[in-house]
Amino acid sequence: IRRCGKSTLLGMLADEVAAKHPEATMVRLNLESHEGLAIRTAAQLLDHLVTHLPDKRARGFVFLDEIQQVPAWEDVVNALRVDWNADIYLTGSNSTMLASQLNTRLAGRYVEFPIRPLSFREFRDLHDAHGNPQPLFQQYLTLGGFPMLKYFGLDPQPSLQYLDALLDTVVIRDVLEHFAIRDVDMFRRILRYCICNIGRTFSAQSVTRYLKSEGRTVSVDTVLNYLGHCAEAYLVEKVPRLDVVGKQTLRADEKYYVADHGLRTALGFDNRTDIELVLENVVYSELRSRGYDVHVGWRGAKEVDFVASRGEEIQYVQVAYLLAEEATVEREFGVLEDIADNHPKLVVSMDPIERGRGGIAHRNIVDFLLEDPLG
Repeated sequence: IRRCGKSTLLGMLADEVAAKHPEATMVRLNLESHEGLAIRTAAQLLDHLVTHLPDKRARGFVFLDEIQQVPAWEDVVNALRVDWNADIYLTGSNSTMLASQLNTRLAGRYVEFPIRPLSFREFRDLHDAHGNPQPLFQQYLTLGGFPMLKYFGLDPQPSLQYLDALLDTVVIRDVLEHFAIRDVDMFRRILRYCICNIGRTFSAQSVTRYLKSEGRTVSVDTVLNYLGHCAEAYLVEKVPRLDVVGKQTLRADEKYYVADHGLRTALGFDNRTDIELVLENVVYSELRSRGYDVHVGWRGAKEVDFVASRGEEIQYVQVAYLLAEEATVEREFGVLEDIADNHPKLVVSMDPIERGRGGIAHRNIVDFLLEDPLG
């Protein structure tokens, strides 16, 4: 998604590569910089690269930021890949480099690194807050993890103005304009419904019924298309259901999670009121940041919040606000106890005291989020 820190990470990566390969030729170009503004055609970009990489056989590293500013950039990149001994790193705006188009543009000859807004651990480090993490976590729950919030000191008013402007940019430029959507009001209503109901299982039919109750008629295909466009722009993520016993992907009633829960606040929703849904969104994003593929699990009629897999590793995760009532404890632990395998099982909640049972672990959510993901 926009403003999650792609350009900053590209610069950090370039610095690391330069330190490891001091003898190699480096080309670093931001197409939105003063130097990059003079390059707006494929021929100009190729001339720039030829000038800075005169020896095609010498090892080189090329870092091109905001590559979408040059039409037909993919032809230049493919020529560079074929004729030069160079590693090539690219970033670009979602409005012209949507996920479904990358494979066409680069013919499958690339590796994609999904970049997400900050996890809570990164958020804490960025804000240099290594004391009691609980107050900072409350701010994180409200404002989310976009790095630019650092410049507003987490002051609510300018932070929310920034999030509102960011959401408007993503919606207008990356979705409405790119996909030439004409019924803007209907699109915004469907987006609001989706982001309001993060973590809840719903179908396109349920969205059409809801909108019909508001006096608006929309087809199931339109709902699916609009939600698909939002997913392509990395605004939301669709998570399919998985039968835990049969290991089969189920087609109906998927869940959606928003790329950053701060965007719910920008839309006027109260993350504190909907805290259980927001905590689920936070844990989903954390699992994805740690490299897991994530499904919503089903065991008979019971739902497992997340089935997370990474290679041969599988773990089951339940998310709750508080385990204050015995019925909640039975619901969260009971569904995991019904899964008859030896993969790790975890319940995550806001409770300060850990209370696992029967081999099922329980973690405070802040402690879980502050774990070293590589440790």
